[in-house]
Amino acid sequence: MRSLLNCKGQSIVEITLMTPIILVALYVPFDFGMAIIAGHLTQNAVRDGARVASATNPMSNAQAGNVAQSVYNILPPSLVSKSVNVTHYATGGTECAQNVEVTAQGGYNFFFYRLMALLGVSTPSQRTITRTTKMWYNFQPDQNGGETGSSTTFCTTLTYSGSYPP
Repeated sequence: MRSLLNCKGQSIVEITLMTPIILVALYVPFDFGMAIIAGHLTQNAVRDGARVASATNPMSNAQAGNVAQSVYNILPPSLVSKSVNVTHYATGGTECAQNVEVTAQGGYNFFFYRLMALLGVSTPSQRTITRTTKMWYNFQPDQNGGETGSSTTFCTTLTYSGSYPP
């Protein structure tokens, strides 16, 4: 029977070699989770902006810009190169089903996922997150759909818009 007293450092060496690999394996899902949370918070900000814009009367370029700035301010700080667009679609006629569209975009920089490059795996450094919400504008014309009201057409003419940063 062989004595194990000669193998005192083997466990330390194994733990030292395995710890970085285990940490990377644990942190990569964490990084993806943070990206999913950033996308979810972006969607919430866009939805809140669309709610505010749909209840803004009258809608103007200045009002659209104010809504865009308020959405920009509540976007998650983990996004880089953020931008917000608020658009109110209306032709002003009775054939218009007016709506408001809010779009936010930003890039999420992965950190732990890029550590996979140390193992020889090619990984993207950034993922673009884009979220859009379109809502019915609350202040519609009295007769939407013409004299008979039988058909509803969506507007194709952009009347008011605002972006942030300008």
